[in-house]
Amino acid sequence: MRRLWWCLFLLGLPMGNLSASELSLSSEIDRLIHANGQPEKFASAANDEEFLRRVYLDLAGRIPTHNETATFLNEKSPQKREKLIDDLLAGPDFPRQMAERLNIWLMERRGENDEWKKFLRSACEENQSWGEIVRRIIKPDDSNETTRGAAFFITQRLVSRGAMAPIDVPGLTRDVGRLFAGVDWQCAQCHDHLTVDDYYQEDFQGLHTIFEKVATRRGSKFPAIDEILMSAPQEFMSVFIQEPRTTPPRVPGGSEIPIPEFPKGEEYEVAPDRKKRIVGVPKFSPLRELANGLTTTENKLFSRNMANRLWWMMTGRGLVEPLDLHHTGNPATHPELLDLLASEFAAHNFDIKWLLREIGRSNTYQRSSQLPDESETPAPYEFASEKRLSAEQLFWSVLIATKEFDRLAEPGQSIEDVVAASKDLQTLRETFVDTFANPPTEPEIDFEPSVKAALYLMNGDGVHKLIAPKDGNLTHQLAKRSDAELTDELFLAILVRRPTDEERKDVQSYLAENEVRRESAIQNLIWALVSGTEFCLNH
Repeated sequence: MRRLWWCLFLLGLPMGNLSASELSLSSEIDRLIHANGQPEKFASAANDEEFLRRVYLDLAGRIPTHNETATFLNEKSPQKREKLIDDLLAGPDFPRQMAERLNIWLMERRGENDEWKKFLRSACEENQSWGEIVRRIIKPDDSNETTRGAAFFITQRLVSRGAMAPIDVPGLTRDVGRLFAGVDWQCAQCHDHLTVDDYYQEDFQGLHTIFEKVATRRGSKFPAIDEILMSAPQEFMSVFIQEPRTTPPRVPGGSEIPIPEFPKGEEYEVAPDRKKRIVGVPKFSPLRELANGLTTTENKLFSRNMANRLWWMMTGRGLVEPLDLHHTGNPATHPELLDLLASEFAAHNFDIKWLLREIGRSNTYQRSSQLPDESETPAPYEFASEKRLSAEQLFWSVLIATKEFDRLAEPGQSIEDVVAASKDLQTLRETFVDTFANPPTEPEIDFEPSVKAALYLMNGDGVHKLIAPKDGNLTHQLAKRSDAELTDELFLAILVRRPTDEERKDVQSYLAENEVRRESAIQNLIWALVSGTEFCLNH
């Protein structure tokens, strides 16, 4: 026990907060990060303001309201951080935030669909396991009204992008490998990968043959697919070694799927009928085999891929980067840690909330983004990395920062309720996505400021309308404060921190210079902070 206490002391962990079973993963994270770094160079723990903003953005998808900030900062309990993490994971914002996050990851801005949104939202509200979510995406059940929208992942990728453009089955194959197994086999379509020893053409072709037998169902009012009978292995040939080869269906990270033989006329559970436009339901479903084989707890590619993505979501840096290039030539920065995260994630039935909670409770997550010595290049996880805000996170946070939410919300209303009741805010949300999101098919990983976004913030009327004085909004409230009170409230409302002495001096000097147009000056200050890089990042 004395040795355990001493280890915890060195890691800075609060002894009295965690039970023995709960200690394991979060403390192991810190132990493994420390073992591969130089602890004397690590940034200190984030202060309460920095932690509060970070964890709200990660788990609620927005910054905290004025009241939420005041409540947390005034709380004296040493367990308040752990309690806040638990409250946010159990709160009403988490399902929205996680559903938006999964939508961005999985669809990469390929379009919107209400059935797909309903599927993701219900999955996050019920805290369905990652394995269950993926099984429903790969093998959608069209009889279940709540989950049938999962087919949108496939159908939206099987849409022809032009009259002469082919349906992109190779692209769908690549995305299933990238997003669910962390392997980008694009270059293995025509031959074994030239620079990655682990990526073979037969792996790509074995997955590709599954989706070659998938068709979008015509005339359906919701996303739906049909499977076409598969009776023979896939034939393929390398462009370099022109010898015919064959492969049965293959599961990324798993094994070959044998193709069963049925007597002629007995291949279908439901026979095809051309007059009724029924394609039939084959007894052998490669999609079902893929869905089950991919999501087993023994499939290391599957568990490592999602563990790495959830780690990236919380820390801003993947243990393996790029996120979809897991292979032996691109090892994790901390291999033992990734193995541990993946195995524990699988052992806990791919429980997303559980893993986020454990990462959030670690000292590694709660480290400051302020470097102790800015002259040196830090090693990974010696400090908290900056993370881009999605267009959705930015939208919800602007409503909080300008106190538009406080101004419009009736008692008991959530921020989603407020937006749902306002046509103008719904339009503003669409504008934010159009302005701040990446173009379709581009993963949203790094902070990428754009001219389009800058021009919108300068000239668009959406943010300016939120800042214009109205009863109860931030501009209206700040106008009633003294300059000193105004400065503190301004920074707390928008950046969730108090100003530095230099910032306080600058703001008050600016207000003094613009005393005759004080209300306009206040609007300028709000706009400057909302448009600044600090607001657009999670740090």
